[in-house]
Amino acid sequence: MMELQALKNKFDIIGNSPALNYALTTAEKVAPTDLSILILGESGVGKEVFSKIIHQLSPRKHGPFIAINCGAIPEGTIDSELFGHEKGSFTGASDNRKGYFETVNGGTIFLDEIAEMPLGTQSRLLRLLQNGEYIKVGASQVLKTDVRVIAATNVNLMDAVQKGKFREDLYYRLNTVPIIVPPLRERGNDIALLFRKFSVDFCEKNKIKPPQLSEEAKELILNYRWPGNIRQLKSVAEQVSILSDADHLFPEDLIRFIPNNSTALNLSGGTASDFNSIGNELAIKMLIELKQDMNDLKRMFFELSKNTPSNYDSTSDSGDARILPTDRYISANRPLGGFAPNVIELPERSTTTSKQHQVDLLPENLNLVDMEKKFIVSALKKHRGKRKYAAEELGISERTLYRKIIDYDIEE
Repeated sequence: MMELQALKNKFDIIGNSPALNYALTTAEKVAPTDLSILILGESGVGKEVFSKIIHQLSPRKHGPFIAINCGAIPEGTIDSELFGHEKGSFTGASDNRKGYFETVNGGTIFLDEIAEMPLGTQSRLLRLLQNGEYIKVGASQVLKTDVRVIAATNVNLMDAVQKGKFREDLYYRLNTVPIIVPPLRERGNDIALLFRKFSVDFCEKNKIKPPQLSEEAKELILNYRWPGNIRQLKSVAEQVSILSDADHLFPEDLIRFIPNNSTALNLSGGTASDFNSIGNELAIKMLIELKQDMNDLKRMFFELSKNTPSNYDSTSDSGDARILPTDRYISANRPLGGFAPNVIELPERSTTTSKQHQVDLLPENLNLVDMEKKFIVSALKKHRGKRKYAAEELGISERTLYRKIIDYDIEE
């Protein structure tokens, strides 16, 4: 048998999850046989890739291989497509036609979405699997073929059997050796590896620089359920690569490319029913981010307040200012990030009297967001657009400053 990593390299498979490794090992073991195989897995997990692996590792590898989507062929023509027809057997049958089972003789046929096959066609397929015989539509002659059948489905076939939509005898004939391809959400860090591969491949093809995932963005894609599996992940990776302007991707850069799907959560091993919507997941992440932002802002305003002398007396009646009753102030404007309220610690007031003690006074039209934006613009101008030094000046992290620049649409 081929070494597992060599097998992955040969077929360009990325990932090291135990479930994936087991599926690959099973495929490699059954490939040299002529057993019918049933590949089970959700839509987009790569079932067709496994059918090609089995064919390429089998004695039939030099024979033809064809993949048929049973759900894409109309019920009225699927028998003709698979088994062929005789001239005049139905309206429009102007010539004899060979079916796939005849043209693929000596090779492998992959029947995807087998659960969508009509019951009448299932009966024909069962006969072919049992003794290799079939009859063309409109003909009476029994023909023979030597074809290996690999079937795949993304539905529970036993449920379909109980509902009378799938033949039980055909199910057991196909299910000689089942191969279960795990969904992407159960493959752990494989998600990040695949995202990186799809992004790099796309960027190399289009001659652009691939973006890097931040730890926060990586956590987001690892926790998302990916209902479309690998197919969806590839689509998102390519969209982000071409549409995002950032070199380093943060959660907010990915959110707009991920559908707001109430079934798309997988936090701490929970199920989709544990959560109401993807907004809950993103809210948790944003709360963590904003908590750090608030701590940064507290430090920034504390430093600014220490360096700003107070020109007001505690008994002032001026309409330009108001006296805060405590050593804290609460923003009269919208709470940052949805927190309510935002309380920022200021230096403790002196207990001395008259103008010698400082009272925390703020203008009536104070808007914390506008002030923050002005501070950021001022710091960037002072340091000629160098975010690292501007962030140090403001007392916040460079990552937080980068996000604020985007949020406030500040030109650097």
